[in-house]
Amino acid sequence: MDGAPSRVLHIRKLPGEVTETEVIALGLPFGKVTNILMLKGKNQAFLELATEEAAITMVNYYSAVTPHLRNQPIYIQYSNHKELKTDNTLNQRAQAVLQAVTAVQATNAPISGTTVSESAVTPAQSPVLRIIIDNMYYPVTLDVLHQIFSKFGAVLKIITFTKNNQFQALLQYGDPVNAQQAKLRRVKAGRNKYASLAQSHLLYALDGQNIYNACCTLRIDFSKLVNLNVKYNNDKSRDYTRPDLPSGDGQPALDPAIAAAFAKETSLLAVPGALSPLAIPNAAAAAAAAAAGRVGMPGVSAGGNTVLLVSNLNEEMVTPQSLFTLFGVYGDVQRVKILYNKKDSALIQMADGNQSQLAMSHLNGQKMYGKIIRVTLSKHQTVQLPREGLDDQGLTKDFGNSPLHRFKKPGSKNFQNIFPPSATLHLSNIPPSVAEEDLRTLFANTGGTVKAFKFFSK
Repeated sequence: MDGAPSRVLHIRKLPGEVTETEVIALGLPFGKVTNILMLKGKNQAFLELATEEAAITMVNYYSAVTPHLRNQPIYIQYSNHKELKTDNTLNQRAQAVLQAVTAVQATNAPISGTTVSESAVTPAQSPVLRIIIDNMYYPVTLDVLHQIFSKFGAVLKIITFTKNNQFQALLQYGDPVNAQQAKLRRVKAGRNKYASLAQSHLLYALDGQNIYNACCTLRIDFSKLVNLNVKYNNDKSRDYTRPDLPSGDGQPALDPAIAAAFAKETSLLAVPGALSPLAIPNAAAAAAAAAAGRVGMPGVSAGGNTVLLVSNLNEEMVTPQSLFTLFGVYGDVQRVKILYNKKDSALIQMADGNQSQLAMSHLNGQKMYGKIIRVTLSKHQTVQLPREGLDDQGLTKDFGNSPLHRFKKPGSKNFQNIFPPSATLHLSNIPPSVAEEDLRTLFANTGGTVKAFKFFSK
């Protein structure tokens, strides 16, 4: 990504059979594409965007999430050229495709001579999108949705709810066009050669994509509503134009520092994938950023490392079991290894990369046994068990077959109950014979003070 910013981008390592429209589609989510030059003999291309700001946003995004065309990674950097001057007679095909794409962008309507499927580009009726999350294997927070959809424009309001056992959301843009861009879907090819070719590649959109690897699939439609009435700013709803709204759940209203960050222009929140710096100052936002960085893109895997390195542990107190218990709130811990020569550090292997990201986002910087721990991704891919017959003093433990794993069952309610550490605990699996006093005594015996207790009405 070296070089001064320019609205002209240099794209390398293109597949030999790649088309102009596939290259143009790379730039569509970030702004208007004004010119293109294909160098097919060199497997390269130059792409010109309307503004330098759009080009910077595009480079920032693709520096965090490697773009793929036809399952092959490609490379994007700023060009030395500040504008792209092409011979239109030699570049006729590319210019025709570009004109077709521009026409679709400008009118949001099919070009004459093409036929369009019912779910394709139609004039936007509302700035409000209805979002359904299918296969919700991991929790999707309001902040995650904001990070993802902000790429298409200023998000004003979001309301989340559960209907028919499905997590849903209503999201309002400041402009109906932004909602239309987020809803772009594949268009059925028509008779016009270049128009249909251009439209058929306008599928760079969110509908049908996965937020996390192989799960949490977005289903997007236009709502009949044209305005959302948000009463509270909390983890279920938010009006980004009204940071003064109460939280509505007996808790203090939105923290002033966070409110100020939300009230600023949404461009401060960066593009999904450009993970730092982010103008959302809390741990939940870090998880949102990590999730947003894994927004599904064609050909991009969101696997990630499953092994975490935890340091600055209280070596007098920490055990593999205590680490299994704590990190098991955010994923299924497979193995724990406290380092033999550095007992204030440990390796923890989670079931998958998304779980390790969640654990890191929620636990890095938290206090455990009086010490603030640091959680990062490890360079190791697995945690090795000690060789047979070797006594490692119980520092390594395999939890692969533990009955205490919370997240083995897809769609479990446990996926909806992942939150940062707090003073309030949720207890489950309580035997009917156990009374409130028994539980108060149990937790008081650990050295804590029980401030409040409540059984659920059931």
